[in-house]
Amino acid sequence: MEFTQAEMDVLKEVGTIGSGNAATVLASMLGQRIPITVPEARFLPLSEVVTALGGPEREVVGILLGVSGPAPGTIIFLLGIEDAQILSQKLLGAPPEVPGQLSEMEKSALSEVTNILSGGYLNALSQFTSLTFEPTPPAFAHDMAGALIDAVLAEVGLVSDYALFIETNFTADQDGLSGHFFLIPSPDGLERILQALGVRRTWENSSKI
Repeated sequence: MEFTQAEMDVLKEVGTIGSGNAATVLASMLGQRIPITVPEARFLPLSEVVTALGGPEREVVGILLGVSGPAPGTIIFLLGIEDAQILSQKLLGAPPEVPGQLSEMEKSALSEVTNILSGGYLNALSQFTSLTFEPTPPAFAHDMAGALIDAVLAEVGLVSDYALFIETNFTADQDGLSGHFFLIPSPDGLERILQALGVRRTWENSSKI
């Protein structure tokens, strides 16, 4: 699947608008602004997701949401364990209870951030596509990147080849944090999103992209 520069710019704009929306909501909740930037937004082959996360052995936390509507799918927001603890510390205003482990309060805070990010990005995608996206309540996971992604894809039974990948960077005080937001649509959902975005697809053949 190939994309023009104009099409890539549309995806980046979805990420930029969505992150701006999410930053505004977070600022209202926390009483301080945590800037969110999107250095990259693109459709990524699922075979490359684990590489984008830093390799299969990287310890990560993931928050999973289902998406219903005319383009159903699944959202996964992933952070390295260190970044997850720093972000939860900023959200809660307290240091980690146990380094390398997340308390229930910290998991709840990260789940709420994922809800906010999902709402921001899905609303922006809806503006560009005129499609409706409805997220479900989040579920939490903590594992190595390879095992977590394999388990998630097996559990939800997705057979799509691509994910909308939005790299999401947070800045709070002197800390820079990087998260990875993935929207993995069903095959029919991907088709609807691509058509609504006006994406032209170039297939090398019927079985190889």
